[in-house]
Amino acid sequence: MMENSSEEFMFVLHGLNDTITNRHIYFAFGLLLYILTLSVNLMLIITIILDKTLHKPMYLFICSLFVNGICGASAFYPKILADLLSDSLVIPYTVCLIQTCVIFCYALCELTCLTVMAYDRYLAICKPLEYLYIMTYQKVVKLLAFCWLFSLLQTTIGAVLTARLPLCGNDIDMLYCSNWEVVKLSCKDVTMMDVYGNILTLSTVAQITFIIISYIYIIRTSLKSKTGRVKFIQTCLPHVMTLTNFIVSLLFDITYSRYVKNQAQQALHNILGMEFLVVPPLLNPIIYGMKLTQMRQQFVKMYFNKYKTVRMG
Repeated sequence: MMENSSEEFMFVLHGLNDTITNRHIYFAFGLLLYILTLSVNLMLIITIILDKTLHKPMYLFICSLFVNGICGASAFYPKILADLLSDSLVIPYTVCLIQTCVIFCYALCELTCLTVMAYDRYLAICKPLEYLYIMTYQKVVKLLAFCWLFSLLQTTIGAVLTARLPLCGNDIDMLYCSNWEVVKLSCKDVTMMDVYGNILTLSTVAQITFIIISYIYIIRTSLKSKTGRVKFIQTCLPHVMTLTNFIVSLLFDITYSRYVKNQAQQALHNILGMEFLVVPPLLNPIIYGMKLTQMRQQFVKMYFNKYKTVRMG
């Protein structure tokens, strides 16, 4: 039995075992992706903050999504980049627990933000006359607080349950620390953690169901008029694209980690586990930045026009 309190307790990550060669190439590519992810998210966050015309519910929820994307990417990239330059693929218990918590919170907050955004689009398209009355500034603040506080509460409960488990192993067959991978190393019965995991799964399914029902109503309303169809394409299509990519990755990761015992497809698990942390944080700002006309125009105005002015000066 390994005591969690030992300062020398280390986990061994085996996700990179099959990637011995060309590590410097992978490092350069990973670093480029990380810098690009941080850059596009930060630029759009700054655009939304500085431009008062974007201080609307939809853009504030999108801004929260960008902040969460930075958190998720930053929980993954620094460690994997360090591992690509190291021969010792280990991670201290405390660092592993922190990485697990941040990734866990990122996933929960991403889904909650997308659920709130579906609710916002439902009100805007299905109840346009009541939208401004319902979606007040105070309501937006409460919904944003709910996204983060609810996710932090769920993460804290999971972290406490995980930290109390005595461990009988230190091998993690992933590129990063995953909560369920740590739980599977426990020496004792994990019924409590299993129950909590099933509760989170039900919560995830409930949020996805809410989003699907919201979009059924949105699509039905949008098809009734040309204006509705245009509004759907402009403001809802980016959300659908983001949502689809995230949910497919998330559900596969949950299903494979918790219910599939065969390790023959470990490489596939690593790829999709990494996609879940790499693709949404990078694509979300690109999708929203390109598809939302007002955000794209303000972004071009803020950065490219100033760049031209500086060059001409």
